Amino acid sequence: MHIEKITKSPDETEELGGKFGGSLKGGECIEFASDLGGGKTTFVRGLARGAGSSDSVSSPTFTISQVYNTRHFDIHHFDFYRLQDPGLVREELSELINTKDVILVEWAESVTDALPTERIKISITKDKDNESHRIFTFEIPESLSSFMEAVK
Repeated sequence: MHIEKITKSPDETEELGGKFGGSLKGGECIEFASDLGGGKTTFVRGLARGAGSSDSVSSPTFTISQVYNTRHFDIHHFDFYRLQDPGLVREELSELINTKDVILVEWAESVTDALPTERIKISITKDKDNESHRIFTFEIPESLSSFMEAVK
């Protein structure tokens, strides 16, 4: 299933992330696709808040991963933009699959074979006519259709 949403400001992007994060039950894997500066971190900031985390959210571009705690699960946020060889990170990912933790992956090309096939993909593009607008395309498998309500 596909659904498209447009946000008109960083605040709206964070709000959309918050609604989405409030739907997390634990165990989900979410893959992000976007250019640099596309709004991934802003969306994740809202997602973490919506899931109940009060942790500070920042892009893991230089650290490769960040963990945000909630009452019911941890959110593991990976960014493989600078990663040439996934090596040990691939192993860490495989250990997280089928746990209660939530996995968020940016620049997933080098590890897609290590991710579950049942995952949500979120593509973010800038609107050509308005640089502050973001177009979100959610690809949601049938098994995770409950997320459709969060983004409608």
